Amino acid sequence: MRLRNLILITVIVPLFAILMVFSLVAIHSLEDNLRSKLETEVQIITQATGASLGYAIDRAEPNALEDALQSAFSFHRIYGAHVFDTEGQSLYGLGLGEALFSNEDIREVAENGQLQTAYRSDGDWNYFSALKPLTTPSGEIVGVLQVNRLNTGIENYADFIGLVALGIFAVGVGGIVLSIWWGFRRHIERPLERVLTVMERVAAGDRHQRVAVHGSDEYQRLGLALNDMLDAMAEKDADIESRRHKEIELEKRLRKSRKLAELGVLAAGVAHEIGTPLTVIEGQAQRLSRRESLGAQEHDRIERIRDEVSRIVVIVRQLMDLGRRHNVEKEIVALNETFEEAQALTEEELAARHIHLDINLPSPAPTLLANGQQLVQVFTNLLCNAAQAEGVSRVCLNVGAGEKELTLWIEDDGNGITEADKTRVFDPFFTTKPVGQGSGLGLSMVHRIVNDHGGTIGAYDSPLGGAGFEITLPREDTAT
Repeated sequence: MRLRNLILITVIVPLFAILMVFSLVAIHSLEDNLRSKLETEVQIITQATGASLGYAIDRAEPNALEDALQSAFSFHRIYGAHVFDTEGQSLYGLGLGEALFSNEDIREVAENGQLQTAYRSDGDWNYFSALKPLTTPSGEIVGVLQVNRLNTGIENYADFIGLVALGIFAVGVGGIVLSIWWGFRRHIERPLERVLTVMERVAAGDRHQRVAVHGSDEYQRLGLALNDMLDAMAEKDADIESRRHKEIELEKRLRKSRKLAELGVLAAGVAHEIGTPLTVIEGQAQRLSRRESLGAQEHDRIERIRDEVSRIVVIVRQLMDLGRRHNVEKEIVALNETFEEAQALTEEELAARHIHLDINLPSPAPTLLANGQQLVQVFTNLLCNAAQAEGVSRVCLNVGAGEKELTLWIEDDGNGITEADKTRVFDPFFTTKPVGQGSGLGLSMVHRIVNDHGGTIGAYDSPLGGAGFEITLPREDTAT
């Protein structure tokens, strides 16, 4: 059942029922009081004139009888006064209502000597009449006096007044109920419906819904409390989502670390097994290169062999470093110095490709606890990676400094990284360069160094149109 109907049934209807009962009791009491007053007045008049009328009958003085009846009419609203003998025959009368009682009624009053009253009608007239025995001074009953008072004025309209009062009461009840219904609808039901609508939408998954705060103080407080609760839920959801992403990222990092660790074990075995053959090949190639009998073409081939052997050695060393977790020796490092060193190492390659480098640092230059040489290696690899990409003419390096961490963005305006490759760019041996131009270990080394520092790195689409890398590094020692 709706709250509005429940309040009407349990509160309003019983209240008005009680009021109606009290009103009916009051109207009935008014009617009783009016009738009682009417009856009392008639009885007093009857008693007042009865003694003189009995004396007049006893002495057989018509003039005295007439005067006594005339005196009865001096009272308010007495419309008839009649004198009968003990047999019911009229002796003298004035006014209306002589035939209201039968001869038998009159004889009965004369016989028992008791006052009798009754409401009687004569045509369209309503009377309250009293029959009183008339006695002589010696106590003998010599006649009966009938006094008629017309039931007019408020007594006559008591029933009508009751009906009017009930009608007014009914109209008042209807108006009050309508006012209560309208007020409940406007000030209680509609605000509740708004709150319920918001809660239903939130329950359906729309966590951005909020209650409009207006109306009475109670609903404003309810709306503010609900909005605060929804804001707190949104913050909790955002925190849970952030933790979930961090857990996913941590899981990825753990998988990658396991992968790199397995790769390191494999690389150590490979290095052990191919180390001696590579040393022999390098030694024999060096001996052959010292022979004067060899021509220029043979010397070039031998140098090519030595270069490829050196390349294999470097790759094996990188694999071993990649799979090994390092105890990073850290110190306070000025970020601008590491950028300048990385810029110096890549300046020649950037200039050869006509690539402009923009470095934007906050002032003063931020510092962090890190291994400076490894950070130089990170920035150098990323700058070289950008310089070797197709269509790059500009590289930007921006830094955001927070209280606990630094965020770095390295972006270019080249062709960028495809969506399919963004999740693979840090995998060992993944490269988009032609065969022989890259080992695919550069970004993997960058990922390993950033992880060793307790930071994160990710690839995204740069606003410049090319590739972008975001690096987050803690300013204090949080790596474990």
